[in-house]
This record gives sequence, C-alpha cells and structure tokens, in this order.
Amino acid sequence: MLSANGPRHFRYLPGQFITLELDIGGRKVNRCYTLSSTPTRPDLVSITVKRVPGGPVSNWLHDHLSVGMTLGAIGPSGDFSCFHHAPAPRYLFLSGGSGITPLMSMTRALHDLGSQADIVFTHCARSPVDLIFPEELTLMARNMAKLRLAMVCEQHAPGSAYAGHLGRMDAARLAHIAPDFMARDIYTCGPAPFMAAIRQLLSVAGYDMARYREESFSFAAPALPEPAPQAEGTSAVHNIVLQTSGQTFSCRSDQTLLQAAQAAGLRLPSSCSNGVCGTCKTRKKSGEVEMKHNGGIRPREVDQGWILPCCSKPLSDVALER
Repeated sequence: MLSANGPRHFRYLPGQFITLELDIGGRKVNRCYTLSSTPTRPDLVSITVKRVPGGPVSNWLHDHLSVGMTLGAIGPSGDFSCFHHAPAPRYLFLSGGSGITPLMSMTRALHDLGSQADIVFTHCARSPVDLIFPEELTLMARNMAKLRLAMVCEQHAPGSAYAGHLGRMDAARLAHIAPDFMARDIYTCGPAPFMAAIRQLLSVAGYDMARYREESFSFAAPALPEPAPQAEGTSAVHNIVLQTSGQTFSCRSDQTLLQAAQAAGLRLPSSCSNGVCGTCKTRKKSGEVEMKHNGGIRPREVDQGWILPCCSKPLSDVALER
C-alpha cells in the first residue's frame, strides 16, 4: 500500500498503471506496475508485485521496501479500463497470472459503485497456490449477485482443496464458463502467450474484436535494436530541445530520442523502451520524427502531436514539451 506525502487523494482510472522510479545499487531503474487498488478508495493505492527469480526490481521491492520509505512515481498511465468506455451490460474478464491486477481494480470499483453489470471473472494460474486474490473475489461475489467467478489451474497442488477447473483455457472451457461470451465485452490481461491464445480462440469463434481489449504484462514486442555503428558522415545529426527544462542534446537520425537523451546523461521517463507501455509519452512542439510503436500510443494522441521518444527517430531538429 502506498500513500501520498500530505493530505491528497489519488486520481486514476481502474486498470491504469504507474511507473516507479527506483535507485537500485546506484542505478536508476523504472518499472510499470498496475494499481490493483480502486479510486473509489482514494486515500491509498496498492500495487501487487510477484517475486520473479532473477528479476532485479521485483526482488528489490520484496527485500528492501519498508514502511516509511519514499518512492518516486510517474503517472497514472494507460488506457486499459472499462471506465474508458460506455458502460456495458455484460463483461468477461480473463486474467492470467499477475495480469489479474487491472481487472481486480476494475472489479473493486464496480463493486464499490454498486454496478448492476453482469460480470464473469476468470482467473488462470499454474496451480491453486498461484491464485491471486481468491478470498477477496469470493467475498465480492457474495455481495454482487451478478458477479460469477471461475478459477482455472493448469495443475493441482498437493494437499489443496481446490475444486475449480483443471487444464488450460480453450474454446470448450470458455463456452462452459461463459456460454454467452459472444455477447460480452471482453477484457484480457496476462502474459503474451496467454493473450495470443485468447485472441486466436475468439477469432475462430467469430467474436467481434471491436469489443475486445487487452493489456500485456510481458512487453513482448520485439525490442528496438541498438543502432549499428555508422561511418562518419552517413547519419545526420539533429538538435533536440526540451522546452520546459531548457536542456538540449544531439541525436543521430539512426538513434531514438530516448537513446540519445540517455547517452547525453539526461533522464526521461521510460520503462519498456519499445513503444508498448507509453511511459515516455511526450508532446512534440516542432520538428518531424519517424515513430514505430507497438501500441503504446493512441491514434488521436498522435494526431494531437504526442510521440513516444523510445521509438521515435528524428528527421529534423525537434522540440519536445519537457
């Protein structure tokens, strides 16, 4: 649980994320974490962090985070929220592993607001011991007549009293859990392979994908390669200005703006570095760039002049609103 410095309320939409700014061993590291809490309880926010073997950030948080510690955060960010859209009469929430957190935030908010929406909440995990929030979900289902739960575990756990579904999500299982899934707005979050399987399943069934929304927790899009060494004179160099701070740096046409800023010792907010998360989003005030993103920015934002420096290369001198 995180609180603000001073008597402030947090403002965000259920399902959005923040980017934590951490100092780990003298190195500045940014990581995105969904706010699993709900803005209907605005005094505190919470994130849910699974310890990942070898993961520098998750292990640092588990081992070093303590009461009273102050963390820097950027955000909130993200468009993955049922509150971004007109209310739907029926939802199907499909979560895999820690991808449950944005869907949990949405469900908590719908619960607190007394929503009359019909919700089928499905959580998939490796085994019963890996299920997240089972007790709270069960309690909310008792309070919400139209909330139905379905847990799906790939395998059983010794000594577990688990009595839910065993195996992986497939067409037959989905039809059993939510026979009317074709008529529901579907929100999916989890590892990239999990979501790819869901998309394939729905596509084969003929589902209207205009009503399907997803968010990845793996940032599995291909990473942008480091620019190959260029012979002198083969790559144009452009001047980049951060208008708010007054800082300037040079950027070759084969570099991203983020790469050049970091090489110049400047700190710009970033996390995924491949155009997925949207953490680095900033408004371009002048100049032209070539941007190849992976879903981290909406078309209307591009039309309004926003870019992602992590996947934008300059075509001219550029001024950014930073």
